[in-house]
Amino acid sequence: MIASDLRSGVERLGDMIAEARTIVPFTGAGISTECGIPDFRSPGGIWTRHRPIPFDEFVASRAARDEAWRRRFAMEPTFAAAKPGRGHRALASLYRVGKVPAVITQNIDNLHQASGFAPDHVVELHGNTTYARCIGCGQTYQLDWAKRCFDEAGGAPDCMSCGEPVKTATISFGQAMPEDAMQRATELSQHCDLFIAIGSSLVVWPAAGFPTMAKSSGARLVIVNREPTDQDDIADLVIRHDIGETLGPFVGN
Repeated sequence: MIASDLRSGVERLGDMIAEARTIVPFTGAGISTECGIPDFRSPGGIWTRHRPIPFDEFVASRAARDEAWRRRFAMEPTFAAAKPGRGHRALASLYRVGKVPAVITQNIDNLHQASGFAPDHVVELHGNTTYARCIGCGQTYQLDWAKRCFDEAGGAPDCMSCGEPVKTATISFGQAMPEDAMQRATELSQHCDLFIAIGSSLVVWPAAGFPTMAKSSGARLVIVNREPTDQDDIADLVIRHDIGETLGPFVGN
């Protein structure tokens, strides 16, 4: 059912939240745009201006690694200034009262953690851009360390332990999905009675399979997204309105 207007959609969503025992939110870029984080995929988004750098290219090419880090440092003021929006805060409110055990996210901005979710309860399918990791031994690094190395050496940092390249702790095109996060997301999707997909175009697989997995496991499915998605026809409720306005009423104290 597509909500005819924002008010009726919010009222129906409120009823479904009240009736649910276990709610699993699944978030995409749309929940963070009101926080100043740009959407990568939409017209005018970052990927329409800069070609994504695939993982194999990052590994093989020093020039590609240098460019990847230049882009990341250029974005640092945006990520550093971002604060959780109404959507993040609403989900955190449901988390605090025990309705939401964890959130599954395609986002890399750390805003769910900043809103009050324990890090262990944020299932990051595409990683996290607020720190870095060696692609060889897995050692983690802070971004200020990476920036110092970049400025001093004039290029991308390498691991101090094993010498392999260091990249942001995100999942690039062609990089294997994190097994632990995928397993946790599968378990959450199969054991909830309300699954809410928020701000995701639902076109990036395998992540886009979780709403259908939840639905086939018996959960109600809600999709909150400004634009239509390919999964709207299986959803119990579709709200095509601003995410902050839709979820704002559920922000608790």
